[in-house]
This record gives sequence, structure tokens and C-alpha cells, in this order.
Amino acid sequence: MPESRRKVLSVFNYCVYHPYRTVIGSLIVLSVLSLGLKGLGFRNDYQVFFGPENPQLQVFEKIQKTYDRNDNVLFIVEPDSGTIFDENTLTAIQSLTTLAWQLPYASRVDSVTNFQHTVAKEDELVVADLVLNPQEMSQQEFERVKAVALSEPLLVNRLVSTSGHVGGVNVTLQLPEKSAQASFEVAKKVRDLAAKIEQQTPGLHLHLSGMVMMNNAFGEAAMTDNQTLVPLMYGIVFVTLLLFFQSVMATVAVGIIILGAILPALGIAGWSGWYLTSTSAIAPTIILTMTVADCVHFLVTQFHLMRHGMAKQEAVLESLRINFKPIFLTSITTAIGFLSMNFSDAPPFRDLGNIVAIGVTLAFILTVTLLPALIMLLPVRKKLRPERSRVIMALLADIVIRHRRSLLYINMVLAIILISFAPQNELNDEFVKYFDETVEFRQATDFLTENMGGIYSIEVVVESGVEGGINEPDYLVAVQDLVDWFHKQTEVVHVNTLVDTYKRLNMNLHGDAAEWFVLPTVRNLAAQYLLLYEMSLPYGLDLNNQVNISKSGSRLVVSLKDLSSNQMLAFEQRTQQWVAGNLPTLNVEATSPTLMFSHIGKRNIIRMMMGTFCALILISIILMVAFKSFWLGLVSLVPNLIPAGMAFGLWYFIDGRIGLGLSVVTGLTLGIVVDDTVHFISKYRLARQEQQMTPEAAVRYAFSTVGVALWITSVVLVSGFFILTLSHFTMNSTMGFMTAMTIAVALIMDLLLLPPLLMRMDK
Repeated sequence: MPESRRKVLSVFNYCVYHPYRTVIGSLIVLSVLSLGLKGLGFRNDYQVFFGPENPQLQVFEKIQKTYDRNDNVLFIVEPDSGTIFDENTLTAIQSLTTLAWQLPYASRVDSVTNFQHTVAKEDELVVADLVLNPQEMSQQEFERVKAVALSEPLLVNRLVSTSGHVGGVNVTLQLPEKSAQASFEVAKKVRDLAAKIEQQTPGLHLHLSGMVMMNNAFGEAAMTDNQTLVPLMYGIVFVTLLLFFQSVMATVAVGIIILGAILPALGIAGWSGWYLTSTSAIAPTIILTMTVADCVHFLVTQFHLMRHGMAKQEAVLESLRINFKPIFLTSITTAIGFLSMNFSDAPPFRDLGNIVAIGVTLAFILTVTLLPALIMLLPVRKKLRPERSRVIMALLADIVIRHRRSLLYINMVLAIILISFAPQNELNDEFVKYFDETVEFRQATDFLTENMGGIYSIEVVVESGVEGGINEPDYLVAVQDLVDWFHKQTEVVHVNTLVDTYKRLNMNLHGDAAEWFVLPTVRNLAAQYLLLYEMSLPYGLDLNNQVNISKSGSRLVVSLKDLSSNQMLAFEQRTQQWVAGNLPTLNVEATSPTLMFSHIGKRNIIRMMMGTFCALILISIILMVAFKSFWLGLVSLVPNLIPAGMAFGLWYFIDGRIGLGLSVVTGLTLGIVVDDTVHFISKYRLARQEQQMTPEAAVRYAFSTVGVALWITSVVLVSGFFILTLSHFTMNSTMGFMTAMTIAVALIMDLLLLPPLLMRMDK
């Protein structure tokens, strides 16, 4: 053994000879690190997925600062009567509109009842609520209101469906930035208000959508996962370890190591000023599974030695000697794999990678220090007896050696076939479908899409560059041309634009004659119309959401059908091409959360490919140096690269679409699947160099010493990530499923492809 390694081990051997000091010292350090949990915040708004350097976010924030923010809650009103234009429903909508002003942070409430309808009375412009006292309205008046609403471009497919069977009350809110509690607070009040209105109006159903409810859904998904999935995972891990080890004390020791890795990792995140999100909140589950992998390799070797007559202290020291290097290598390669997630364009994935990398590092330190000390203190005993699991491994080794040529070719051909299907996956995403159909927000949004437009939209700002420029006839005509073009697109459901207001005002001030529903052709006249209208509007219903302060530009909101990210990007490109060819003198910018999510998916995949490549090169160099063998480092690449490719090939037949959640799987799994490869090659190399075994005998030795541990760790890892498939947050569930599948494929490759490859290459 090299002198440097002997000195390193002597430091860790101290923990075996002085277990009490080690346990007390470790608990003190871990407790101090865990205190940072107090400062660990949580964010649940969708903007956490976009870093400050994101170009779409920069445009979005610029628009949000110029115009009113678009944070909103949309109450979707569904009456059993099949129409909102009756006394009960309009009364309920009016009551809901009034009470919604009292919601926290509410700055504007829009509905069909308080829509500022304009009519001409002689030379006067009258601006008033479309519905005043529904309890006193006659059937004829209901029909008049319905006719006005269903012919009003600013209402149809925005606050009322085309047939009038569904309506909406839209509440705009000014939420404090980076406040998770604000969304939870608003969501609770909104649900209470909806329940109150439903109770007051039998036969009325309210569905809750909007960006604030989506933010709330992100937060609730994270809390639900931590309340259900983490305890479930703990249960599975402890049952699995009890079945394999048949030792309660050893299982308890592993549990202490798991907590010792998770809590300080989160504490360090808190000390660093980071915050959890719906994505990074799964870090404890991943750290748990990775910690178990380290502990299992140490304990399997120790118990094997104890069953063959070695005393506990000697078995612990020998297990530490044998496993120190492979556990160190697997920990550093796993940390590198997760650190490669810093290439991600989405901050939550970067945070997830960093927190897990910290947890993996702590898990290694605790496995070679605190775990041996705990084993020395706890009453862990093992009887002398043959191990059935190792008999099974010996049989598997014989099969692999006997059929090594066939297994090599069959596995390589199978890998090539499956990997060839991986590029067939479509890079696509739909951010509403980040939640499964059991989530309230998803149900409400699906209902909205089917009955009254949808939540997908694009905000388009048309800037003239001149103060008061929106009143110029040329500007209004240009915006009208853009609106007309939008209406011709099959994806567009509704366009909320100021030009419709200008046309209605022009008609009103010409005796409500329908032929005057056109844009004013004189600047001064247009400016007077707008000024007169603004002076007549009540508080909270001004035009700040459509016009900037200098009146040099206006904002259009284009509502769209449910579109995938590819369709959204194609629509954006088509819009940019039309604008470039038809509005060359105007500055037009377009953005929205929908567009931001559409862009980030593809960009994230490209950046993660770069990160994975860099991690792969670094891991390969580390393994070549550690094994002191270029060809062993090269051989290790095969079972490390193939699993992810095969898993994505299988995914083509399962779903065929890769979104934001799956874009990080290759980088996430790279560091994990390296573990099994490193442990197998380490034992193979130990047999070849220290014991001078033949390649076939070295394979048998590797199977007998590490095969059982590979099975246990893989079962735990697959179980841990498969548990994530139960998440209602589909970004986590699909990521968990794909990771579990990749790890399962990696185990098969490490047992059935790596040994034949080693025997073939090791001449």
C-alpha cells in the first residue's frame, strides 16, 4: 500500500479506536452546520426557473416595470343553468367582483359586470359598469347585456365564453417580489372566497386559475412531496436494509449517517443564502439514496468478513482499507456529476446539483469516520454462516464468464439499437402540464382551455419612440394591422388591445353608428378620445395595464390555445418575421411566461450536454489517474455512457417528448452510474494486481465481493428515484422515472457488459 494512502487511512482509523470522541465531535460539527436551516428560504413563483441573465426574463421584467404586473387570479364561473346572463349568476359575479378587491395585494378586478361600457347620450360620453343591479333587471335587459358582452372584443374569450355559458373574474395582484408566503396567503383567501360564493349561489361552480394559483401549485407540490415522498422513501430504505443486513443496529447507524448528510447540507445552503424551490426540494431524497450507497459498500464488506470469523474491530478496519479508495472515487465522481448541473439555464437545477454535491461529500466523510465509530459502539453481531447472496453472485459470475462473448455482442447490439432511437425524442414542453391532472390548478386551467380561451399568452409591446405617439393615426393603423394578423393565426384565441377601445370611442362619439367603429384618423381627436375616456374611468380600472406613462407605446396581450414549446417558438418566429417585414419603423418586443418556458427547455438541453461532456472528461481523467491505467479509464466510459442513451431510447417508446425536467437527467445520472463501475473495476484491479489472479478469476472475485453491494445500492437508488414518480409535479416525476430507469440499465450493463469487456480488453 502506498505510504500516502496508509497515512490517510491512519487518520480515519482513529475513529475506530476512539469511537466516543468521534461521535461527540461529529454531532457537534453537524449540529452547527444544521443551524443554517433557519435561514433556508423557499420560493414558489415560476420566475425562479429563470436566472437574471435570461434574455426573455430581461424583456419580461422591463415590460412589467413599465406596465402593470401580470400576476393574477382568474375565477372561472360555471353555472348549471348554462348561461351567465341570468339574475343568480350575474349577482354572484358582481358580488365576487366586489369582494375580490379585498384580496391581499389586489390592484385591479375585471369582470363582465364591471366592464366599463361606453354609450353616447347626445354630445356626452357615458362610461359605466355594464351591469349595475342584476336583481332589478328584466329579461329584456339580460338579453341586451348578453348582446353587448358577446359582441365586445375586449370581453369574448377573455371574461366570457363565445356562447356565454362560462364567465370569468380576473384579479390582478401586485405581489411582493420573492415572497413564497404571499402566494400561499392569496391562494387561501381565494379558496375561501370561492367557497363562500358557491355556498351563496347553489348551482354555481368556481374554478381557480391564473399565475398566482400556478405559483401556489409549485409550492404545494414541493410541500406535498416532502410530506409524503420523503417519509415513504425512508420507510423503503430501512425495510430494504433490514432485509439485506438483518441487523437493526446497522440500519439505525445508516439512518444517523443519512440525517448527518441531509440536515447539514440544507444548513450549508441556508448559511449560503440559497432557497429551496419545487425542484431543489427533492435534494433530501437524492442525498438519502446516495448516502445509503456509500454505507452499504462499507457494511457489506464488514459483515462478510465477520461472517468468516474476523473480529468486529478488525473487520471494520479491513473494510475501511478495502473500500476507502472506491468510496472516495465514487463520491468525487458523483459530486462532479451533480456539479455539472451548474451548466443548467434554470437556477433550481443548479441549486439541486449544488445541494446534492454537498450532501454527497458529507456522506463520504461520515461513512469513513462516523459510521465506523457507530458500528464500534452499537451491538452489531454476525454469526458464522454461508451467505446465500454470494452463492447467487458466484453462479451469475460463472454464467457471465461462460457466455462472455455472446453477452458482449448482444449487449452492444442492444445498446446501439436503443441509443439510435434516442435522437427521435422530440424536444418539447408544456408548462401547464408540469402538474398532473389531480392538481386543482391543472384541472381549472384545462377547463379554461376547453371553454374560454386559455392561460397561454404572449405580451407584445409596440413602442413608437415618441411621447404621445400612440395617438398617431399611422401608429394605430400599424397596431391594427398587427392585431388583424394575429386574428388570422389559428393559434390565437383573443387579443386584448387598445385599438378596440379607440374604435368603440369613435363609434360612441358619432352617435353609436356602427359604421364609425373604425380608428380615428386625426391625432388630436384620438388624444381627446383617450383623455375623455381615462377621466371617466373609476379607480383601479385605468389603462396603466395597456399604455405606458409617456403614451409612447401600448401593450397587447395575445391569448393562445394550448401550445407545446415547439409550437410556441414557431409562432414567435412567425410573428417576428411578420413584424420585421411590416412594422420596420416601430420597436416591437414580445415575451411572457409561456415564451420563457418554451425557450428555456431547448437552451437547457444544449447547456446540459456541454456540462455532461465536461463532467465526463473530468471523471475519465480522475479514473485513469486513480487506476493508473489509461485503458481501464477508457473501458469505464462504456458502461457509464450507454445507460443514459439506452434509457432515452426506451423513453421514445414510452412518451417521446423531452422537456425541462428530463433535460438534466444525463448530467444527474452520470455521477451516479459511475459508482457501480468504479466499485467493480476497483475489486477487479485489486484481484489482478494484489492477488495476481487471471482475468476470469478477477471477475469472480469482483462478483463475490461487490456484486451483493451493487444489488443493494441499485435497489435503494431505483426505489428512491422511482418514489419521485408519485409526485404530482410532473417535472420531478418524469425526472425520477428516467433516472430510475437509467440506474436499472446501468446495473445490467455493469453486471453483464462490463465483465466481458474487461476480460476482452485485459490481455
